[in-house]
Amino acid sequence: MRSGRRVLLLGEGNFSFAAALCGAAAARLVATCYEAEEEVSGRALAAENIRRLRERGAEVLFSVDCTKLKDYFLPADGAFSCIYFNFPHCGKKAGVKKNRELLARFFSSCADVLAEKGEVHVALCNGQGGTPADQPRRAWHNSWQIVSVAAGARFILSDVHPFNAENIRGYKCTGYRSQDKSFGVEGALNHIFTQSTPFPRLKPMICQMELGSRRVSFQVPQVLVDKINRGFLELNSEHPVRTVKEKLTAELSQVFPIQSIDCSLPLLHQGHINGVCRSNVFWIIPNPEQSASTEQMVNGPANSVLFSHTDFCKDTDEHGWMNVQEGNLISEQYFLRPSLLLYVQTLIERAAFLPGTLYVLSGPVFRKCLLSLHSLPVFHEAVFVCAVDKGMENSCIHMLVDTIRSGIYSLHQTVSDRKLNVTLQEATSFETTELKDFAAFEAQVTKIQYLVRVEMDALGSYEKGYCVGSVSTACDGPKSSDLVAVFASVNLDLLAMLICGIADWRMLWTSDERFLRQFPGGELRPFKSFSLYPPSYVHDVSFWVPDREQFDEVAFHTIARQVSHETVVSIQLIDSFQHLETARKSLCYRLTYQSCDKALSCQEVAEMQLLFRKEIQHCLRVTLR
Repeated sequence: MRSGRRVLLLGEGNFSFAAALCGAAAARLVATCYEAEEEVSGRALAAENIRRLRERGAEVLFSVDCTKLKDYFLPADGAFSCIYFNFPHCGKKAGVKKNRELLARFFSSCADVLAEKGEVHVALCNGQGGTPADQPRRAWHNSWQIVSVAAGARFILSDVHPFNAENIRGYKCTGYRSQDKSFGVEGALNHIFTQSTPFPRLKPMICQMELGSRRVSFQVPQVLVDKINRGFLELNSEHPVRTVKEKLTAELSQVFPIQSIDCSLPLLHQGHINGVCRSNVFWIIPNPEQSASTEQMVNGPANSVLFSHTDFCKDTDEHGWMNVQEGNLISEQYFLRPSLLLYVQTLIERAAFLPGTLYVLSGPVFRKCLLSLHSLPVFHEAVFVCAVDKGMENSCIHMLVDTIRSGIYSLHQTVSDRKLNVTLQEATSFETTELKDFAAFEAQVTKIQYLVRVEMDALGSYEKGYCVGSVSTACDGPKSSDLVAVFASVNLDLLAMLICGIADWRMLWTSDERFLRQFPGGELRPFKSFSLYPPSYVHDVSFWVPDREQFDEVAFHTIARQVSHETVVSIQLIDSFQHLETARKSLCYRLTYQSCDKALSCQEVAEMQLLFRKEIQHCLRVTLR
C-alpha cells in the first residue's frame, strides 16, 4: 500500500474495510459498491465511513459491476496496483455454480484494469475456495474452485493467508443473503492472485554448427525448443544450477588441482550406444544444404546445434518424424548427447591431459524418458575426471566421494536446517527403476562402482531419495598403461532441486522472472513457489496399437510432453485389452495435466488433448477408439 499506488476495492457493503484501509495506507483508494448510493447510505456505519473516505481523498463510487470494470475505469486514469474483493457473492441463496461464474467474470474483468505486476485479493469464507489451505476442506464439487476459475483469466494463486477480521479496526462484515446482516468469517482466507506468464508460441528453431569439415543445419526437436541454449551455466548466470556447479567445484578444488574444460563440447554425437534403447535418444539428421534465416538463428556458441526432428515415423514426413526402431536409418547416425561421459575417453587420451589434475566438464544433456517430476528430458551434467597411478584408483575414488559428499552437505547447510543423508549405493545391483534409468548411459562407457544418493529428512523420517550422480573408473585408461582414469558424474539440476527445495524439475526452466528473483546474485535460498495449488485436469485416451509392432511408450510420453508444453505430469496405463478373435491389442491411458508456473485452464487442456490424439494417431499409427 505504498504511496502512489492505485488500489481498487469492490463490493464494499458498508465501506468499513475501505475506511480502515484508508486510515492505514498511503495509496490512492477507489472504493466501490454494487448498490446505488441511496440504498447503501441507509446501512449502519455506511454514511459515516463514506464521509471519512471522502475527507481523506478517497474516491467513492456506486453501482459498479465487478464483471465490467473497463466500463468504469479508463486507461488514462492508470491501472490498479491492487484489487480487493472481500466475500463476493451473487446474493440471496445463490449456489456454488453461480458464484463460480461470478468469479470467472470478475477475474476476466480484472485483467482489463490491473497493472502488469498487480495483485488481486479475494477473501472467502472457510471452505469456499476449495484449496488445501481450507480447514476443513470441502469436496471439490461443492467449492467455488477459485484457482481453476482464476486460471481461465490467466491468474495464478501466489499466496494465501488468514483474513483476520478482528485485526482490522472498525471493520464489520455485512451482506448476509443481501441483507444488512453480518455473517461468520472465522477461518476465512485471503487469496492473493497474480498474472501468469503466457504459454510461449514456439516456432521451429534452426541452429548451425561445424560437423567435421562441414557447416550443417538442424531443426531442434520441438519438445526442446524452449530449453536449448538457455545459458544456465554461463558466467553472467544467476541460476541456482550454475551456483551449485561452481560451489561444488570450489569444494573439490580444496583437494584436487582443478582444470575446467572451456571449449564447448559438441551437442551432437555420432555412432551408437550399445545396450541403450534407441527410443531413449533424440536422433538427428544433419542437413548440409539448409541455411537458417535471421529470425531462426540462435545467438550462442559457434557449435550451437539446430536439429531436424527424426523421432517416430519410418520415413521423414511433413511433421519431421522418422522411425528409428526398424534400423532404416541413414548411414551417418547422429544424436543429441545423452551424457558428457561420452567425451571422457577423448579427453583422457589428449596429450595435454595431466595426471593428478581434476578436469571439469559441464553442460546440458538430452534423453527421452517416461514422465515423472524427477525424470528430466534435459538437465545439466557435471563430470569430474582425474588420472591416477594404477593401484591408487580406490584411494582417489574415496577422496572424490568424500569431497562430493562434504560439498553437498556444505551447500545444503547454507539453505536449510533439515537433515541430509548422502549415501553410496553399489552399482552391481539396482534396486529401483530410477537407478537403472540413471545408469543406463553411463554404464556403456564406464565401470560404475557407486551411485550417489541424496535423501532429505522430513519430520523424523527420510523421504524418498534421488540418485544425483555416479563415481566410476574408465573401461580404458589413458594411453599410458600406468594410469587409470577415475571420474564422477553429477546431475546438477536434481542437486539444485534438493538443495533449494524445488519440487518440480520444470520450475528450473520457467521463463517467469519470479523464479530467478529468489536467487539474487546466484545466492542459494529455499524456494517458495509463486503458483500455489495449481489445478489439475484428467483426460483418458484409448486406442488400438498397430499389428505386429511394439508400442513405443517413451515416444508416447515424448509426444505428450511436446503438445502440452510439459504440462502433462502423469501418464498411467489404466486398461489393456486383447480382442479374442482378431488378437488386436487395445490400451487405455490416463493423462493428468498440471502446470507448476503458469495458469492452465480446462479449455486449454481440452485443446491439448485433442492435439495429442491427432499426433499419436499420425506418428505412432494407432487407431483411436
